[in-house]
Formats: sequence, structure tokens, C-alpha cells
Amino acid sequence: MDILKKIQDHREQEEELKWEGTFAEYLELLKERPYLAQSAHSRVYNMIKSAGVDEDHDHKRYKFFDQDIYGLDEAMEKLVEEYFHPAARRLDVRKRILLLMGPVSGGKSTLVNLLKRGLEKYSHTEEGAVFAIKGCPMHEDPLHLIPQHLRKEFQEEYGIRIEGSLSPLNTMRVETEYGGRIEDVLVERIFFSEDKRTGIGTFSPSDPKSQDIADLTGSIDFSTIAQYGSESDPRAYRFDGELNKANRGMMEFQEMLKCDEKFLWHLLSLTQEGNFKAGRFALISADELIVAHTNEAEYRSFIANKKNEALHSRMIVMPVPYNLKVSQEERIYEKMIRESDIRDVHIAPHTLRVAAMFTILTRLKESKKASVDVLKKMRLYDGEILEGFSDVDVEELKKEHSDEGMSGIDPRYVINRISSTIIKKELTSINALDVLRSLKDGLGSHASISNEDKERYLDFISLARKEYDEIAKKEVQKAFVYSYEESAVTLMDNYLDNVEAYCNKAKLRDPLTGEELNPDERLMRSIEEQIGVSENAKKAFREEILIRISAYARKGKKFDYQSHERLREAIQKKLFADLKDVVKITTSTKTPDEQQLKKINEVVATLVDEHGYNSSSANELLKYVGSLLNR
Repeated sequence: MDILKKIQDHREQEEELKWEGTFAEYLELLKERPYLAQSAHSRVYNMIKSAGVDEDHDHKRYKFFDQDIYGLDEAMEKLVEEYFHPAARRLDVRKRILLLMGPVSGGKSTLVNLLKRGLEKYSHTEEGAVFAIKGCPMHEDPLHLIPQHLRKEFQEEYGIRIEGSLSPLNTMRVETEYGGRIEDVLVERIFFSEDKRTGIGTFSPSDPKSQDIADLTGSIDFSTIAQYGSESDPRAYRFDGELNKANRGMMEFQEMLKCDEKFLWHLLSLTQEGNFKAGRFALISADELIVAHTNEAEYRSFIANKKNEALHSRMIVMPVPYNLKVSQEERIYEKMIRESDIRDVHIAPHTLRVAAMFTILTRLKESKKASVDVLKKMRLYDGEILEGFSDVDVEELKKEHSDEGMSGIDPRYVINRISSTIIKKELTSINALDVLRSLKDGLGSHASISNEDKERYLDFISLARKEYDEIAKKEVQKAFVYSYEESAVTLMDNYLDNVEAYCNKAKLRDPLTGEELNPDERLMRSIEEQIGVSENAKKAFREEILIRISAYARKGKKFDYQSHERLREAIQKKLFADLKDVVKITTSTKTPDEQQLKKINEVVATLVDEHGYNSSSANELLKYVGSLLNR
């Protein structure tokens, strides 16, 4: 009943938003809200901007794309700033077809669908409201009713420039239905809908020999010729092609570069002149965004053909590369899994991250800088802070290869391999090793991977495996340390006592004998070395700790185990180093004693409660780390 109530509420909201009135009444609306007369490109730009913009240094992040496009902030910024924004300002780029170029499964279709769904939603808002001549199959702009000789005066009074001519059908309707009185012509608010073919269209070419241009521009209704007496009577024409129906909004042109030339020339006329030819009529005005998409191979083939030269300059080519950030690639997999039937399978922590590492490595190009290998590059691109590198270095790395991200493994391959592993083995839980094994097994059957690339990709699987080994050891380390948390706190308190004495050039007093002792340099160094604090840097590090303790004290806060991230990491590593033999014995023994079994159960419980494992994946992790430590 709840869903039916929501459907009813939505229907009632749509009814409230509806508006109908005469052209004279519409002009009164425009005086109050001149933005209602915006162009299709302007509407798309304002829709994107209305979702919010984050500005950081020299870059902008458009939040409109956040929910479905991951890791392509720079590509989306370029798309908005170099196409939508100038097009909204009526600059010449609006007279170009927008061609999205990128590798398979790189997000081109997702981007187009996002724009379509966004326009549908935006047309229901106050700012995105669209008005059209009532009864017009092309949802024509009511301002086309203003005669050409009065448009300059209209612009001076309203501040709105009118482009386009009244269509043949509405020209006839003004005379026959309204007796030439344009002020009485009915205007209505429309809502974009791809399903209802209102303001959003999709054209998909089929066999060039059988496809009719009518699919694009509409066709003559021969059954009405006897009634209207002529093929040139606009009432005898079906204005039901994709260009007709997408007027005022956008049209997606799928596989455009595979299309027959006669279809492309209609697009040239529409984008360049704002009109197209249909039937035996004068040119028909249309205001719409044309978006096409292709891959790099098809595009190279297209521009190599001299016959297509006229089209080259009529296109704005926007690269849509693969994402190059590990954390964002994880989000892509999470989204694809949520939308699939494998969402109920337990996926152990770090599984998708390790798969993402492999995928990103296949997309990166070797840097010209000797100090940067692919692993470093992967980390820098993902926003990790590495010693000796700054944001400027990252920007320089990105400029080294203009085609970086246009090749490599696509997300669908990874999800297909995960699915294959689950289905073949009927697993209810998978981990990183299962996925890496499956990715490796699938390389041989991937048709588009060359032998040379296959060798590289196998090396990347080995690199991802080594990364996982480190992650796994740290994960178990944390779980063991958590079980020994009292030991960690004691060790830290001991370290802090020694640091305080060292910095204040004081002595420590032995709690049992009462004798005065020098600060324990060996203890302090054994902890500091865990996080790479050098002999030269130890004094500065200890003073930093003391300053932090003083700052906490001034604010009435207690400095504890969680107060300094690097120190906490050092304590954990030191404790784990001391416990390594315990971990080895506990995880690898086939017949653990009661004490060992208790410890294993504690660690498993920690992994389940604190780190997102289930009992099966936690036990597998412990066994694996035990085997690593015993090597």
C-alpha cells in the first residue's frame, strides 16, 4: 500500500506542476521569470550547476556526476567548462555535435543516461520548467510565434533573444485554429520523459540498407493525403522522428560513426544552422543537444576517411577515459555488485581494493621519471601522500601521457570474473586471493588482450598479490594487537615516560628499587624505527610528541593510545614484531592447545566485529598470514 500511496502522491505533484494558458499569459510569466526561455544547452548547464560545485585550487568538481561517475572529476570538469558552459552562453561550440570518446565500459553510456535522467528530473523544478505550444508534436518554443520583424524590439523589452522559425505545422495552426491571433495560442508546461518521447530521444542505427531517414526526421502519413490533398500539407506529416521528439532537450546518437552518411548530414544542418529538412517543407527549427559516443579505434578510422572531413570540424570530441584512482574503482565495483544478483555473497574486506589495484595498474603508463614506478604512480593518483612528492609532481605525471586511461582492463571484466568464481565454486564468501586467481585464469580467454599485454598483466597480478600480502599481515597485526590492547597501552605509557625524561634532560626512577635511570634509548629507538624515524630525526619526533601532550593538557584532554596516529602505528608494529612468534605458532599449528585456541577465537571475533569479516573469511585470513610468516 505504501508504494501505491507514493505513486498517487507523485501523480498529484505532477498535476500541481501543470500549467496552461494563452501566449499572452506566458509572456507575463516571462516578465517575472525570464530564465524560462533558456536554450537546451543552457538548461543542461544550469542543471549540472544546480547540483553544486566544489572548487579546490584550480579545479572544480561538479557534484551532479558524483552518484554514477567515479574518478573522472577532471574529465567532467573539462566537459562542463569546455562544452556545456560556452554552449550555454551561445558561443560557437553549441553548433557542434558532442562526441564522447573512450574505451569500452568506461562510463560513456552511464554519463549520457545521467544527463537524460537529470533532465527529466530538472524539468519538474522551478528553474528547469519547460513551456511549449500546446498540441505541437515537437514541443515547439512558444517564442517562435513572435514575428521576425518584432524580435529585436522583444529582445530590448524582455532581454531574451529568439532563435528559430515557427514550424510549418504551427504556422498553419495559428491561421486555421486561432485566426492569426498569436496571443490566443495555447501554451502548456511540459515534462521531459524518454519513455513518453518528450524532449529526450535515442537514435540507434540499424542496417544501413533498410533504415529509413524517417526514423530521424519523421515521415508522411499517406493515409491522410486523401483528406488533406497534398504531401506538402504539414497535417499529413508525422513529426515523430527522434530529432522531432528530442526538440528542446537532448538526443543520444548511438554508434554514430557507423551510421550512413545521409543521417549525418541532417545532424550537420541541425547543429550548425539550428534546423533540419523534413519532407516537402521549409527547414524546421530545432533546439537540442546532440550527444554521440564512440571508442578510439572507430574514431581513428572515421577521421582517416577523407569523405568525413566536413564532419570533423562540426564535432567536439571529449575523452572519457577509464578511472585511474583505486578508491574510486572500488566504488564502481561496489555499485555493480549492488545492482547484481551476487550482492548477498560475503566479499571479504580489501577484496575489491586488491582487484582495483590490478585494474588500475593495467591502465597506467610508465613514467619518464626514474623515481616513479607504477606502484608509486598508482598511490599518488589515489591521493596518498608519499615523501618527496607534491601535488605539482602529480599534475606533471598526468601530463606525461595524454592517452593514459584510454586502455587497460575494464570494470565489467572484473565483475564477470568475480561472478564466475562465485557461480562455478558455489561460494557464499570470497576473498582477494579468489578474485586474483580468477582474474589470472580469465586473461587467456579475453579476446582483446594481446600476448604482450597478457605478460604485463600477469606481472600486475603478482604486484597486486604482494600488496595484498602486506594488507593481510597488517590486518591480522591489528586484530592481535587489539587482543593485546592492554600491552599496547602499557608499552606506549613506558615510551612516553622515557620521551618526557629525554626531552627534559631528566632521569627516570625505577618503581621497585627507587634508583635513578637514564631514559631507555634502546626502547625508544625500537619503537621509532618501526615507522622509519631516523637517528637524525628522533629528537624532532620526540619533541613533537611532547608538544602534542602539552596541547592536550591545556585543553583538559587526556593524551591516549588514539591521540597520535604515527605513534599508534609504531606501537602496533613494535608489539606485532614482539608477538610475531606467537602469531606464527597460533595461526599455523594444526592442533592448537587451549590457550592458542582461545587466542585464535579472540582474533577471529575482532576481525568479525571490528573489521567486517565473517567467521569463514577471518579464519582463511589467519591461515594465509600464518603461511606468509612461516616462509
